Amino acid sequence: MSMQILITPILYGTCMANGDTTPEKILDDITVVDLTTFVTGGFATTMLANQGAEVIKIEQPEVGDDSRYSGPPFVDVSSYEGLGQSAAKEGESPYFWTVNYDKKSIELDIKSEQGLAVLYDLVETADVVVENFRPGTAERLGIGYDDIQSVNEQVVYCSISAFGDSGPWSQRPGYDLLIQGMSGMMSVTGPEDGNPVKVGLPQTDLITAMWAAFGIISALFRREVTGKGERVELGMLDASLPWLTKQAGKAFVDDKPKRMGTKDPVLAPYQSYSTSDGYLNVACGNQKLWEELCEAIDCPELIDDPRFKTNADRVRHMDELEKELAPTFNERTTDEWVEILAEGKGLPVGPVYEIDEALKNKQVQSREMITEVEHPAAGTIPVIEHPLNFTNADSGFEDAPPLLGEDTKSVVHELGYTDKQIDELREAGVIPDQ
Repeated sequence: MSMQILITPILYGTCMANGDTTPEKILDDITVVDLTTFVTGGFATTMLANQGAEVIKIEQPEVGDDSRYSGPPFVDVSSYEGLGQSAAKEGESPYFWTVNYDKKSIELDIKSEQGLAVLYDLVETADVVVENFRPGTAERLGIGYDDIQSVNEQVVYCSISAFGDSGPWSQRPGYDLLIQGMSGMMSVTGPEDGNPVKVGLPQTDLITAMWAAFGIISALFRREVTGKGERVELGMLDASLPWLTKQAGKAFVDDKPKRMGTKDPVLAPYQSYSTSDGYLNVACGNQKLWEELCEAIDCPELIDDPRFKTNADRVRHMDELEKELAPTFNERTTDEWVEILAEGKGLPVGPVYEIDEALKNKQVQSREMITEVEHPAAGTIPVIEHPLNFTNADSGFEDAPPLLGEDTKSVVHELGYTDKQIDELREAGVIPDQ
C-alpha cells in the first residue's frame, strides 16, 4: 500500500493526485542537464523529453554537439537573427534533429571557473545529469558524480561510455561501428557467404541510449521511494550483449551462430523472398501459420513433406525450403502477395520498404508517428514521434530541436543572474556574444 502511494506522484503528477483528470506528461516536473554529444546520450535524453522532462543541453561555445554537423545533407540556419558566429557553420544536419527534439541549448564554457559555477547553479535544482565522456574526463573537469552530488545529493547521474568505467578496455574510445563488431552483431549480419556487415543504422548507439533512459527512470523511481540520489553507469558493449538473444543461446551450447542473410536461426520460413517487383518478408512463427501459408499459396503438398514436417525439420532443411518457396513468391508482385496473404488470410507477411516508404504509409500516418514542428530557422520540419501512448498521461514532442545556444540567456536568467552578470559572462567568453 505504501509503495502505491509513493508511485502515484511520479506517474501522474500533482494534477492527477488532486483529482484533475487532464492528461499531463509523466516527467513534467523533471529537469535534465545533458552534457552529452552524439547519439547515445542525445537519444536517451530525447526519450525523457518526449515524456515531458525539461532537457537543457550544454554545448561548447561556437562548436556545439558534433552531430549538428554530421552530414551532408545540411540545412542552412544562418538566416536566424538570434545566432552569433555559430551560424557561420556549413549548416545543420537533420540527423541532429532526430536525437534532439524538444530540448533547450545553452553554450557554456565549463572548462572555465565561471562557467563551472553556472553549471553548478543549474545542477543544484536539476533532477538528472547525463554525460558520455571517456571515463575519468568528467572528474578532471570537476563534473564527476562526487562533484555533482556535492551540489545536489539527490541527483540521478548517468555515465555512458564505450566500454564502461572498469576493465582493461575502459580507456579506449568507441563508436557504434566498433561496438557492432566487438559485440558479435556484425558476425551474424549479412549473407552467409559474404563478409560481416554493419547494421544500416547506429544500432548500438540507440541500444545504449534506451538502456540509459531505462536506468534513469529506474533511479528516479528509487529516489521517489528512498529519497536518495543514484549514479547509473553503463558501457555500449555491455548494453549490446543482452540483445544477442537467439545467437547467444546457440553459442551457450557450442552451436556457433553464423551469418544467414534474412534467415532466422530457429524459425523457418522466416526470411525475405524475391517477388516479381521487390521483396516480401514471410514470418511463420508456429506450425499453424506454416500450414495456413502452404494452403494460401497453393502448395499443400509441402505440409506433409518429411523435410518440412515440423519447424525443427524446416530449420534443418532451410536451403531446400527456400528453393521450394522462392519460385512461387516470384510469380506475383509484393503488393499482390500482401493483399492475398496479409489482408486476405491474416498471415504474417509484409513488404520490405525503402526508408521513405517506411516513413510515409497508411499505418504510420494513422498512428501519427510523423508529425511537424516549427523550427526557428528551417521552418516546418518533420518529427519522428516516440511510440509510447498512455491512457492517463500525455506524451510527445512539442518543440523543434534547438539552435546552438538558442536558450543561453533565458536559462541563465532563470538561474537568477542579472543582465550585468550575464554581460560579464559574455565578456569573459563563458557564454557566447549573441
